[in-house]
Amino acid sequence: MSYWFLCGKGKVFGFSCGLRRGFNYQQSFSLVNIKLKWVKDKALDAVIAGERDLRAACNLVSILSSAPDFCLPIYHLSRHRGQLGLPHDLKLSTFIRRYPTIFHESYVFDSAGTHVPCFELTLEALNLYHEELGVIRDNMIDLIDRLCKLLMLTKDRILPLQTIDQLKWDLGLPYCYIDNLIPIYADLFSLFRLPDDRIGLKLLSWDDTLAVSQLEKNVAQQTEEDLKNNCLAFPIGFTRGFGLKRKCMGWLKEWQKLPYTSPYADASHLDPRTDVSEKRIVGVFHELFHLTIQKKTERKNVSNLRKPLSLPQKFTKVFERHPGIFYISKMSDTQTVVLREAYDCQRIIQRHPLVDIRERFASMMRKGFRDRSRGLYKKTAYIGHKDPLKIVQGHKGGGNGLDSEVDSDDDLFSEYNSDESIHCPS
Repeated sequence: MSYWFLCGKGKVFGFSCGLRRGFNYQQSFSLVNIKLKWVKDKALDAVIAGERDLRAACNLVSILSSAPDFCLPIYHLSRHRGQLGLPHDLKLSTFIRRYPTIFHESYVFDSAGTHVPCFELTLEALNLYHEELGVIRDNMIDLIDRLCKLLMLTKDRILPLQTIDQLKWDLGLPYCYIDNLIPIYADLFSLFRLPDDRIGLKLLSWDDTLAVSQLEKNVAQQTEEDLKNNCLAFPIGFTRGFGLKRKCMGWLKEWQKLPYTSPYADASHLDPRTDVSEKRIVGVFHELFHLTIQKKTERKNVSNLRKPLSLPQKFTKVFERHPGIFYISKMSDTQTVVLREAYDCQRIIQRHPLVDIRERFASMMRKGFRDRSRGLYKKTAYIGHKDPLKIVQGHKGGGNGLDSEVDSDDDLFSEYNSDESIHCPS
């Protein structure tokens, strides 16, 4: 049976689906050949706009907050460039100077008389960062639960630290979570050396109370019959202008009635070529996005989750094949996947307290960018003739406010060397 998508400007794309009355869905093949036209969603694109710069600025704030006097020379900050996600052709100092409401520039002369730019946090940025630490402390149980559930999604309850690093911003984890958070919860987490010699984080015990997906929690949105047959349906919404013909809507309704497999359940018995398996993949990412505080992440952040989550090849194609559940934004020269149901236009429906902090940082950045373009900020200040190394090696006047009195004797901490390194400067 053939169905058709009507996608903008009258262009029609068709596909054949094997879903029909009386058909054995477990034996049917997934709709791997569906090709849908991408339709721009301006409201969700607006959510993504500026996200790259905001994440980079907040990471720099975390780095500077742990430095002596909250100040570091540019060459020290440049060591962290790989984890900032900035364009390769953008100088780090140029980026930092765009936001004088957050970063104050000064300079020193080293022993050779070389001019060395240094950057420190403004008082306003430092105060907001301390507020962020308070929010993290108040929501610590929630953040730990998110990390536990992420590991419970995996086959062996373990993920490489590099993989978690890619998701830590979206999960709301502190920048230095390995140094300052994991040792506090040594009864829950442990570091393991993986077969490929990388370091992984393992959840030590399973928690049945956490092994309930968000879709299963939203029982009020399901019919009594669907609950009885475990045929839970995903919330669906489409970009304005993304029209669906009645027949295709019929197919979608039938697909929603397929059995739902919990992302926390063993799915090894499912044939990866079937539509039931594809619904399980959609369910895994539906749950994963609900674990993030803004219900979105960059596509590349999940590209290496195939083996840990027991997913088939080309598993991220479900984002294109289910545009009513996921939206792919192409802002900032990358692809960011957004969970549609989480937003009402540009407004996120369930706001995590960290979202408010990030929006205030974004507001500060916009103000600083505008003011600097108007020439309201003068040239940098001169500190004096001293070795900038002393700025880095002096007494740590900052701190992240999450330090634990727990000392870990696990030498795997010191051996962790990631491209997405998260160790704070010392």
